Amino acid sequence: MKRPRRLVTVSHSYVVGLNRRLANELARVGAGTWEVKAVAPRFFQGDLSPLTLKREEGEAATLEAVRAFFSRSLHAFVYGPELRGCLAGDVDLVHSWEEPYVLAGLEVALLTPHRTPLVFCSAQNLFKRYPPLFAQAERFVVQRASGWVAWGETVKDLLATRPGYAARPARAIPMGVDVELFRPDRAAGEAFLREQGWEASGPPVVGYLGRFVPEKGVPLLMATLERLQTPWRALFVGGGPLDGALRDWASRHEGRVRIITGVPHGDVPRALNAMDLLCAPSQTTPRWKEQFGRMLAEGFACGVPVLGSDSGEVPRTVGDAGLVLPEADVSAWTAALARLLESPEQRRELSARGRERAVTRFAWPVVARAHLDFFDEVLARR
Repeated sequence: MKRPRRLVTVSHSYVVGLNRRLANELARVGAGTWEVKAVAPRFFQGDLSPLTLKREEGEAATLEAVRAFFSRSLHAFVYGPELRGCLAGDVDLVHSWEEPYVLAGLEVALLTPHRTPLVFCSAQNLFKRYPPLFAQAERFVVQRASGWVAWGETVKDLLATRPGYAARPARAIPMGVDVELFRPDRAAGEAFLREQGWEASGPPVVGYLGRFVPEKGVPLLMATLERLQTPWRALFVGGGPLDGALRDWASRHEGRVRIITGVPHGDVPRALNAMDLLCAPSQTTPRWKEQFGRMLAEGFACGVPVLGSDSGEVPRTVGDAGLVLPEADVSAWTAALARLLESPEQRRELSARGRERAVTRFAWPVVARAHLDFFDEVLARR
């Protein structure tokens, strides 16, 4: 009997249990044909706090803990020498969830045995020139790789123009969402509204989920709401540097705006279900444009009608399941919001289309299957 193929997937993100959903879903979807080992740091310095690896109950993938050094820098950190042992032996494919231009991505490529196919992934959707060491790392990783995964169509289109990428198999695969955790639940949403001192019978709730920063379009959304003549309430969930300005603005709309910070990930579905509309007015800057828009997929999964800007990957994420608007056009945003606020029927239609898109495109089993199909393609080419 033919043995299952052995996959090793490496990522500093795996230090967080929630981020291991990809590895665990690869193991579940590939059960019987793939054995999956996830390699994660024992400890990593996160953006907000130190992160220590904790094993979760029911994980389908084998979990291997290794050291990580200099983890305050995503570009310069490296794994401990024990990584070599994780990649050695009878491994059929190594998957590196590290950008090819960072030192950890280079390390994975260097330590993967020459006979073992390597697939890396990238979310880079802006053209950048890297300093010498990082530019050399990217060139080596691309040349060493047997294929690469792009976290979005715009990423794939951009990277295909860089040296070496187009010569290797590539697949654009979106990020995943848990469509069981994120699902329509109006009762939970109404309970969330009551916790904010609102009744479910009030005006429709315009929602925002994410960082309170200019590039995420918070100022544009505030300006849009100012122009609306249709009754509305606004729920901002997230946090960031614009918190003070947002609260000053909210004070001029007494009773109509709620700002919720520090919401744990497990409560995000309740917050989304409290919204009648979800706005993602991302704004492109010289150094940033939206790479995927996880909140869009989560909103779809909860059956919330979605409006997104035309920044970066947003139009590809939204597809025909929501509205895509010019990123800097306040008038267009005002008109679109007014139409949806006044049309429960159109909101119901978008809700159904969004949920279907989440289940068929962004659900973790679908995303995992897309990865495994691509790995099979890479192996077949060899």
